[in-house]
Amino acid sequence: MPAIAAETQAGVSLSQNSAAPEGARKRMDRFRYPDMQSAARFPIKLPVSVKLKSGESATETQNISANGVLFQVSSEMPVGSVVEFTISLPAEVVGSEADVHIDCRGRVVRSFEEDGRRGVGVVIDEYHFERR
Repeated sequence: MPAIAAETQAGVSLSQNSAAPEGARKRMDRFRYPDMQSAARFPIKLPVSVKLKSGESATETQNISANGVLFQVSSEMPVGSVVEFTISLPAEVVGSEADVHIDCRGRVVRSFEEDGRRGVGVVIDEYHFERR
């Protein structure tokens, strides 16, 4: 597979196969997906179940926007990875008798580690609501 070159906002040319410094890789990820952070973010904490190869992992959203969601994960999820997850909306919040679940499929557009915690920003490509 040929190396894919990208130019960061700082003007540094990087290849996807290069051993770029961490800061440069973060800038490159933002450059590749500039529209993903353009929507207003809302700091909403909702339960999330993430489907992993090793099983399901429970976490919670850190923020939600019209473009996607940010949440913590226990294992590495590289940018570009497809991820399936379910966001739970509590019944009392949505005014229903039962919790509403949003089954989502998306792509990781941001992957980071901060203060010893790993997180991902995911753009939602498909979703559907389900009452269980």
